[in-house]
Amino acid sequence: MGKINTKKLTKISIVASIYVILTVALPFLSYGQIQFRISEMLTLLAFYNPMYIWSLTIGTFIANMWSTIGILDMLIGTIATLLAVYPMSKINNIWIASLFPAISNGLIIGFQLNILIGLPLIPSIFYVAIGEFVVVTILGVPTISLLKKYIKF
Repeated sequence: MGKINTKKLTKISIVASIYVILTVALPFLSYGQIQFRISEMLTLLAFYNPMYIWSLTIGTFIANMWSTIGILDMLIGTIATLLAVYPMSKINNIWIASLFPAISNGLIIGFQLNILIGLPLIPSIFYVAIGEFVVVTILGVPTISLLKKYIKF
């Protein structure tokens, strides 16, 4: 990632803030067994610049303060995000990279929902993974690719 300067720190903070706002402003889409976190589109920024791994990890941690699961979601959800966005920064194909949130969050959050609040395991994994796939791959890749033409990430 290189040396952190004021410009990088500002970009990291802005993306983390946008992630939090998009998550918390739409709680009915952001928390629970069926999730369509619009903020998850931002995970694709890690594909373009690993600096955003920090934004997304911090943003997830803060956004999960409002989760009904509480502190455990802050920790587990943040780990799931980190395990999704770090490898995204190492992949050369955006379509393949976009699958990492579905895999990581599907499995980790699915298990979390099962263990902590007793939701059925397989449906929980499936629902979270499908939500991630729809938001990140189907909606996010075209959206972020279009924005990339106008904004330098």
